[in-house]
Formats: sequence, C-alpha cells, structure tokens
Amino acid sequence: MALIVLDASVVVAFFKRSDRHHGRAVEALERCRDEDLRVPASAYAETLVHPHRVSPARVAEYEQAFDETGLRVEVLTRAIARRAARLRARHAGIRLPDALVLATGQELGATTILTADASWKSLAPNVEVV
Repeated sequence: MALIVLDASVVVAFFKRSDRHHGRAVEALERCRDEDLRVPASAYAETLVHPHRVSPARVAEYEQAFDETGLRVEVLTRAIARRAARLRARHAGIRLPDALVLATGQELGATTILTADASWKSLAPNVEVV
C-alpha cells in the first residue's frame, strides 16, 4: 500500500464541485482509493476555513465526508517542522503551509505528494500535480 500525502488544494477541489480542479481531484482520489491517504494537520485546517465561514452544518458535512473518504490527519511533529523550515530556507518563494505539506511527505517517506499547485513540481521528485 502506497502512502500518499494530500495538499489542501486537492482535498478542497475534491469536496467542492465548483473548484476548477474538481474533476482531476476526484480522478486522483479514485485512483488512490486503496492507498494510505494522509493530510497534514495544517492542510486539514485549510480545508475547513471555507466551511467555517458558511455554517456549523457545513463543517459537519466536511468532517463526515472526510471520515467517509478514509483520509487520515497527520500530526505536525518537530521533525516535520524542522524539515519545513529547511525547505523555506532553501526555497525563498515557498510559503509555510506548502512547506509543511512537502515536509510531511518527505518525513513520512510518501510515495506521492498530490497537489493542484504546478509550482511544486520542481521542489520534490514525488510531487504529482492534479
């Protein structure tokens, strides 16, 4: 079973039909359905921002869908934080939320890191853009 780390952009696109990446996110997650899917805690928080702006009921819908999809939230450890800091030090343009996702994937030895952000392709060999 492959370990796959998901960026918030993929999770949001999967749940939000109006997102321009929705179709590709659905295809990617369908393809990875039987794999070990992880979402860094920082990315998980990002996915809940919009639902919190809408209503508590919307948050509950996202939580339920998240659980039904089999996505697991990966905690932020000191090792992940250190690796994210190194990534930001080496790549001036990378934002902390992005560095945390990449660092989580690297620290866990992920087979693939899925994102909708094409600029990540040059940051790690295991990045797949949906």
